[in-house]
Amino acid sequence: MKNIIKFRVTGFLTMLAAIAAFGVAAMLLWNALLPQIFSLPALTYWQAVGLMLLARILFGGLVHDMAHGGHRGRGDGYMLSQRNKLREKWMNMSAEERKEFMEKEKDFFKFHKDFSRFDHFFGGDEGKKDDKNE
Repeated sequence: MKNIIKFRVTGFLTMLAAIAAFGVAAMLLWNALLPQIFSLPALTYWQAVGLMLLARILFGGLVHDMAHGGHRGRGDGYMLSQRNKLREKWMNMSAEERKEFMEKEKDFFKFHKDFSRFDHFFGGDEGKKDDKNE
Protein backbone atom coordinates (compact mmCIF):
# COMPACT_ATOMS: atom_id res chain seq x y z
CA MET A 1 0.00 0.00 0.00
CA LYS A 2 2.89 2.35 0.81
CA ASN A 3 4.32 1.75 -2.67
CA ILE A 4 1.03 2.71 -4.31
CA ILE A 5 0.82 5.93 -2.30
CA LYS A 6 4.48 6.71 -3.05
CA PHE A 7 3.89 6.03 -6.76
CA ARG A 8 0.83 8.30 -6.87
CA VAL A 9 2.54 11.12 -4.97
CA THR A 10 5.59 10.87 -7.24
CA GLY A 11 3.35 10.90 -10.31
CA PHE A 12 1.43 13.91 -9.04
CA LEU A 13 4.62 15.84 -8.28
CA THR A 14 6.03 14.93 -11.70
CA MET A 15 2.82 16.17 -13.33
CA LEU A 16 3.03 19.47 -11.42
CA ALA A 17 6.68 19.91 -12.44
CA ALA A 18 5.80 19.21 -16.09
CA ILE A 19 2.95 21.74 -16.01
CA ALA A 20 5.27 24.33 -14.49
CA ALA A 21 8.01 23.68 -17.04
CA PHE A 22 5.67 23.73 -20.03
CA GLY A 23 3.99 26.87 -18.67
CA VAL A 24 7.33 28.68 -18.46
CA ALA A 25 8.33 27.45 -21.93
CA ALA A 26 5.02 28.58 -23.44
CA MET A 27 5.26 31.98 -21.78
CA LEU A 28 8.86 32.54 -22.91
CA LEU A 29 8.19 31.43 -26.49
CA TRP A 30 5.00 33.48 -26.75
CA ASN A 31 6.63 36.59 -25.32
CA ALA A 32 9.74 36.20 -27.50
CA LEU A 33 7.89 35.69 -30.78
CA LEU A 34 4.26 36.71 -30.99
CA PRO A 35 4.31 40.31 -29.66
CA GLN A 36 6.91 41.25 -32.26
CA ILE A 37 5.47 39.25 -35.16
CA PHE A 38 1.73 39.83 -34.69
CA SER A 39 1.68 42.74 -32.21
CA LEU A 40 -0.04 40.59 -29.58
CA PRO A 41 0.25 41.38 -25.85
CA ALA A 42 2.77 39.54 -23.67
CA LEU A 43 1.46 36.72 -21.46
CA THR A 44 1.89 36.18 -17.75
CA TYR A 45 2.80 32.72 -16.44
CA TRP A 46 -0.78 31.86 -15.44
CA GLN A 47 -2.14 33.04 -18.79
CA ALA A 48 0.36 30.75 -20.53
CA VAL A 49 -0.66 27.78 -18.35
CA GLY A 50 -4.33 28.53 -19.04
CA LEU A 51 -3.66 28.80 -22.77
CA MET A 52 -1.89 25.43 -22.74
CA LEU A 53 -4.78 23.84 -20.84
CA LEU A 54 -7.26 25.30 -23.33
CA ALA A 55 -5.20 23.97 -26.26
CA ARG A 56 -5.05 20.55 -24.60
CA ILE A 57 -8.81 20.45 -24.15
CA LEU A 58 -9.52 21.66 -27.68
CA PHE A 59 -6.89 19.73 -29.63
CA GLY A 60 -5.59 16.95 -27.39
CA GLY A 61 -8.69 15.50 -25.87
CA LEU A 62 -8.48 14.65 -22.18
CA VAL A 63 -10.96 11.78 -22.43
CA HIS A 64 -8.96 9.88 -25.07
CA ASP A 65 -5.99 9.30 -22.78
CA MET A 66 -8.07 8.07 -19.87
CA ALA A 67 -10.28 5.84 -21.99
CA HIS A 68 -7.35 4.09 -23.67
CA GLY A 69 -5.07 3.71 -20.69
CA GLY A 70 -2.68 6.49 -21.70
CA HIS A 71 -1.42 4.68 -24.79
CA ARG A 72 -1.85 7.61 -27.11
CA GLY A 73 -1.11 7.00 -30.75
CA ARG A 74 -0.62 3.25 -30.33
CA GLY A 75 -4.18 2.33 -31.18
CA ASP A 76 -6.22 -0.57 -29.88
CA GLY A 77 -3.91 -3.15 -31.43
CA TYR A 78 -1.13 -2.37 -28.96
CA MET A 79 -3.13 -3.30 -25.88
CA LEU A 80 -4.57 -6.34 -27.61
CA SER A 81 -1.11 -7.61 -28.52
CA GLN A 82 0.07 -7.15 -24.92
CA ARG A 83 -2.90 -9.12 -23.61
CA ASN A 84 -2.25 -11.88 -26.14
CA LYS A 85 1.40 -12.14 -25.07
CA LEU A 86 0.40 -12.44 -21.42
CA ARG A 87 -2.30 -14.98 -22.26
CA GLU A 88 0.18 -17.05 -24.29
CA LYS A 89 2.71 -16.96 -21.46
CA TRP A 90 0.02 -18.00 -18.98
CA MET A 91 -1.18 -20.89 -21.13
CA ASN A 92 2.40 -22.22 -21.44
CA MET A 93 2.86 -22.32 -17.65
CA SER A 94 2.37 -25.48 -15.65
CA ALA A 95 -0.07 -25.47 -12.73
CA GLU A 96 2.86 -25.12 -10.30
CA GLU A 97 4.28 -22.15 -12.24
CA ARG A 98 0.87 -20.48 -12.27
CA LYS A 99 0.53 -20.93 -8.52
CA GLU A 100 4.04 -19.52 -7.95
CA PHE A 101 3.28 -16.58 -10.23
CA MET A 102 0.06 -15.84 -8.34
CA GLU A 103 1.86 -15.93 -4.99
CA LYS A 104 4.44 -13.42 -6.26
CA GLU A 105 1.79 -11.11 -7.65
CA LYS A 106 -0.73 -11.47 -4.80
CA ASP A 107 0.26 -8.17 -3.15
CA PHE A 108 0.01 -6.32 -6.44
CA PHE A 109 -3.48 -7.60 -7.20
CA LYS A 110 -4.98 -7.63 -3.72
CA PHE A 111 -6.13 -4.01 -4.00
CA HIS A 112 -8.96 -5.31 -6.16
CA LYS A 113 -10.55 -8.56 -5.06
CA ASP A 114 -11.69 -9.47 -8.57
CA PHE A 115 -8.07 -9.72 -9.69
CA SER A 116 -6.71 -11.59 -6.69
CA ARG A 117 -7.49 -14.80 -8.54
CA PHE A 118 -7.68 -14.38 -12.31
CA ASP A 119 -7.28 -17.87 -13.77
CA HIS A 120 -10.65 -17.57 -15.51
CA PHE A 121 -9.37 -14.62 -17.58
CA PHE A 122 -6.68 -16.81 -19.11
CA GLY A 123 -8.68 -19.96 -19.72
CA GLY A 124 -7.40 -21.93 -16.73
CA ASP A 125 -9.66 -24.63 -15.35
CA GLU A 126 -8.78 -23.81 -11.71
CA GLY A 127 -10.78 -20.57 -11.65
CA LYS A 128 -13.89 -21.86 -13.38
CA LYS A 129 -16.95 -22.78 -11.38
CA ASP A 130 -19.28 -25.55 -12.28
CA ASP A 131 -22.79 -24.11 -12.57
CA LYS A 132 -24.39 -27.51 -11.92
CA ASN A 133 -22.84 -27.81 -8.44
CA GLU A 134 -24.00 -24.42 -7.19
